[in-house]
Amino acid sequence: MTTTLLPAGATPAKTPDRRRVTRPGRVVLYAFLGLGSLAMVLPFVWMMLSSLKSRRELSTFGWLPSNPQWSNYRDAMSVAPFGRYFLNSFVIATGQTLLTLLFATAAGYALARTPMRGRGPLFGFTLVMLMVPGYVTLIPQFVIIKSMPLFGGNDLLGQGGTGWLDTWWALLVPGAVAPFYVFLARQFYVGLPGELAEAARLDGLSEYGIFVRILTPLIKPALATIGVFQFQAAWNNFLWPLLVTRDDRMRPIQLGLALFSQDINVQWNYLMAGATLAALPMVLLFLVAQRYFIEGIASAGLKG
Repeated sequence: MTTTLLPAGATPAKTPDRRRVTRPGRVVLYAFLGLGSLAMVLPFVWMMLSSLKSRRELSTFGWLPSNPQWSNYRDAMSVAPFGRYFLNSFVIATGQTLLTLLFATAAGYALARTPMRGRGPLFGFTLVMLMVPGYVTLIPQFVIIKSMPLFGGNDLLGQGGTGWLDTWWALLVPGAVAPFYVFLARQFYVGLPGELAEAARLDGLSEYGIFVRILTPLIKPALATIGVFQFQAAWNNFLWPLLVTRDDRMRPIQLGLALFSQDINVQWNYLMAGATLAALPMVLLFLVAQRYFIEGIASAGLKG
């Protein structure tokens, strides 16, 4: 350790404490982020507070309930079989998430690390599919589901019956994979060192073994990000279950909430109570997976 000798009577120069320096741009940034966070949180807070109000209180705008009506939750759950709706939503969201993790990671690994021809055009096709709105494929998907051969009374040509309508197949299979998740998984596989796969191949490990045992355990942030996104999309999906289900026993929670708003006289207090309960699983899921989720979102765009 060396010391610098100063002339007699000289005082060392003070170095500026950068921690105390507040830049105007940083203040503006924090203020903008704070306003944005407040704008996103306020509707959720208003929904929870409104779920504790009576129908008379909801006729006029106000934030705090004068007399919290906790019975709104009990009454809302007794209007329809919401226990069944929650179970259906959980099965649909969990099933689609597991299938998406399987297919998206397998396709992403194939596009990133397998020595096969045509990887470039296939990846380009995946990017093109990212630009296609999901609503464009609703009618083709519905026709395919309804015309599924040898299901629901259909013949070998897919005629004469209902196919997969009102079945778990219709609720699980069409949402099992999406181009965005394939792209995201591929980006993470590309970011891993290529020497890992090459060394495993030299040791005689198969592509399946490399995929399952070597590379996939290293992309936990991608798995968490894909899982949270897909679970949220499946849990909140309304239009597709509305198209393919007619049996009340097959419907998810989002269709159950529509029972409170089918006529002019909307039961807002019950609707807000049911919506609050429907949002809790997603909040809990994010709290559990937030570390990996944030890491995955932050680093996804940095993979080359």
